[in-house]
Amino acid sequence: MIYEVRTYTLRTGAVAEFEDRFAKRKPLREKHSALGAFWHTDFGPLNQVVHVWPYEDLKQRTAVRDAMAKDKDLQQLPGGRDLIVEQQADIMIPAPFMQPLGSRDFGTGNFYEMRIYTYAPGDLPAVLEAWGKAVPIREKLSPLAACWTSARASAKNPGRAASGHRSPASGRSGKRTRC
Repeated sequence: MIYEVRTYTLRTGAVAEFEDRFAKRKPLREKHSALGAFWHTDFGPLNQVVHVWPYEDLKQRTAVRDAMAKDKDLQQLPGGRDLIVEQQADIMIPAPFMQPLGSRDFGTGNFYEMRIYTYAPGDLPAVLEAWGKAVPIREKLSPLAACWTSARASAKNPGRAASGHRSPASGRSGKRTRC
């Protein structure tokens, strides 16, 4: 299982328009694969939407994207390209203790705190082991929505882990997104 995490930075004030267009396209898009999550930022970097698409592997992702490009019904509805200033797509691998997106009902209108950590080469296995032990205790405060590691490691980016917990709005730091 992999997750494609797509982050779009939009023109100022364009989030509502993007979400309206996304909602109209969503049923056609989901004919090809199910949506795992959709959030927009309310704190931290503003004017961003994040959507997450689960796939069995990169082969399935490629097949889905090819099918979408040929889907005439989907192409007839306006997307959001004219609203996007910057986009980033990351392939993420779920942590061993992560429950699949969509397997729990978190409700709607929640705030999520997303944190991204960078680790030295070779540190991720020990980090994930420690997190795996800590998550059950941490979930008594707020449920873990997702925890991934990045599939793109390099000398510049040795190892990344991203986690997101549903949490109440408070003064805590971090990128917060609303679903």
